[in-house]
Amino acid sequence: MAKKPLTGALPAYLQVSEALIRDIAAGRYRDGDRLPPEREMASGLGIAVGTLRKALAELEERGLLERRQGSGNYIRQRQAPEAIYAFFRLELLSGGGLPTARALSVDRLTKPAHLPPFGSHPQAHRIRRLRRLSGQPASIEEIWLDAAHAEDLRPDDLSESLYLFYREALGLWITGYEDRVGTAPVPDWSPPDFAPRPGTPCAMVERLSRSRDGQVVEVSQNWFDSDIARYVARIG
Repeated sequence: MAKKPLTGALPAYLQVSEALIRDIAAGRYRDGDRLPPEREMASGLGIAVGTLRKALAELEERGLLERRQGSGNYIRQRQAPEAIYAFFRLELLSGGGLPTARALSVDRLTKPAHLPPFGSHPQAHRIRRLRRLSGQPASIEEIWLDAAHAEDLRPDDLSESLYLFYREALGLWITGYEDRVGTAPVPDWSPPDFAPRPGTPCAMVERLSRSRDGQVVEVSQNWFDSDIARYVARIG
């Protein structure tokens, strides 16, 4: 059962800070780079200056930004931060890109035999979503969460970051995963927004997500449009 509600999109300032974190990870901003003036940057992002300053304060708190009075804001890439999308491995071909998600359906079903074993309950919540990167339809996801961790889930219950939702609403921490990258036909439930047509071969990542005790509690499949996005894993 849910411990507390957490729904909808991330607050605007967190969307901006997470987008900047992904840009830093992708190398679009490097250590020592000076960001544009705040008013110029806010105008380019289509947000209020106050929202931008809140996002920059978030980066400063995480050790990724140095704010010099009278000089500006400078990137300080000391270490990888604990970002909301730290485990999200898709990026735009140009690098980075803010992930957003639209739930297509949520159903509680008996676990299909074709999935790898996960969890202890005979049923799971199947979540289907369309993922965008900075507004571009980049992937579709089918996620199976072991039903032992939630009695009921509805599309409106879910935040755009499922791992954040699991942690804040269900008390379930995802601390590790195994990704298996390959190809698979686009499923017939794919929405029109996703360019690769149903039945056509597509890049696909199958993920086995583990909780703190090492148990696999979720299995997901993520088909992504290789004309828009790429799978990236960085070490060091």
